[in-house]
Amino acid sequence: MQQYRIGQLYMISKHSHEQSDRGEGVEVVQNEPFEDPAHGQGQFTEKRVYLNSKLPSWARAVVPNIFYVTEKAWNYYPYTITEYTCSFLPKFSIHIETKYEDNKGSNDNIFSDSENKDQEREVCFVDIAYDEIPERYYKESEDLRYFKSEKTSRGMLQEGWRDTQEPIMCSYKLVTVKFEVWGLQTRVEQFVHKVVRDVLLLGHRQAFAWVDEWIDMNLDDVREYEKSMHEQTNIKVCHEQQEHSTNSPSLDDIEIHDKVST
Repeated sequence: MQQYRIGQLYMISKHSHEQSDRGEGVEVVQNEPFEDPAHGQGQFTEKRVYLNSKLPSWARAVVPNIFYVTEKAWNYYPYTITEYTCSFLPKFSIHIETKYEDNKGSNDNIFSDSENKDQEREVCFVDIAYDEIPERYYKESEDLRYFKSEKTSRGMLQEGWRDTQEPIMCSYKLVTVKFEVWGLQTRVEQFVHKVVRDVLLLGHRQAFAWVDEWIDMNLDDVREYEKSMHEQTNIKVCHEQQEHSTNSPSLDDIEIHDKVST
């Protein structure tokens, strides 16, 4: 679990940089220490996630060309809170609570003290080695069935690896999606849950596959790497956004349709 604290920060920074291109991706607005009276010392991060081309056709029909989701995260490792909102869609939100433990996913009551504990939940196990990943994200070097770490000798992950692999830890996520718009609520919430699952699957695969890149880092090392990658990623995203904004219609010029077809 303590190793993954480094791996997670490394993975998020590198992943954000890789996924940022042609004006889309992740812009870091704020990243600084934060202290909470209940959770103690942590790190607060605010990001803008530009993703218009990644939306399904029925969603692109009703959003502006320049569209981003605001991500706010409070990291009190091994407990984190992440929230996603969009000013263009005020009734849309994603709330994710995360807890990390050194076990194989056996704690069924890890969120028993959550504010949302009375809501109906669906439990979904994410297998980083054998769950199907969207084809556009697949890389042979990140296929954990065949990857073996040179520095730690971890891998290759065989069927049933969760029962045999040591050491092992689990990332528990409580994901709540809300989109209170009649006629679209179910479709949007189901779509977002699938996207979140795909992102979590890809990110955790990469954290494992990149272990030789971060295993020798300490917290100061990875924070310095994080800062450098944020600066490079912001340059990629913001430069393209500025060019795009000069050639795009204003929100007043965008026709919003009240019917969506697929």
